[in-house]
Amino acid sequence: MKNLIVSVKMFLVLSVLTGILYPLAVTGLGQLLFPYQANGSLLEKEGQVVGSELIAQKFVSPRYFWPRPSAGDYATVASGASNAGPTSENLKQAVAERQAQGLSREMLFTSGSGLDPHVSPTAVKSQMQRIVQARALSAEQTVLVERLIEEYTEGRQGGLLGEKRVNILKLNLALDETL
Repeated sequence: MKNLIVSVKMFLVLSVLTGILYPLAVTGLGQLLFPYQANGSLLEKEGQVVGSELIAQKFVSPRYFWPRPSAGDYATVASGASNAGPTSENLKQAVAERQAQGLSREMLFTSGSGLDPHVSPTAVKSQMQRIVQARALSAEQTVLVERLIEEYTEGRQGGLLGEKRVNILKLNLALDETL
């Protein structure tokens, strides 16, 4: 009986400690030290939240840069890959449709999570012609778009990890502000 009482007490103490106190402490520190990140890294346009810089947004208009395709249609609940193999007719058809749009190799397949907000500068530059035509941009405006791509190209994380990348939502917001 003594062991049961000790076990119940330990359960209650650890439940309060790990289920209430620790989460409150971590949440409080996050809000205090990193409020932007703790609240989802939300981006606003004219006072309205338009998305998070951490999650890809669906852009279908030819006037905008597109992120990598998403197997879950950019839904955060159903994020993930399609698990379609090289013999899948649906995958072959989707890739053929993307190739017909002139997308770069990187843009032919979905990202692992389906929510990756970044693509390579090469993938962004491969979309330039479509955007120039859809927006009927002049040569001077095209140069501005090229400068935006350079400005929004992020380096390796910490100078070591990953490759150069461009956040599509940030770039598209800047594109709308500039042109």
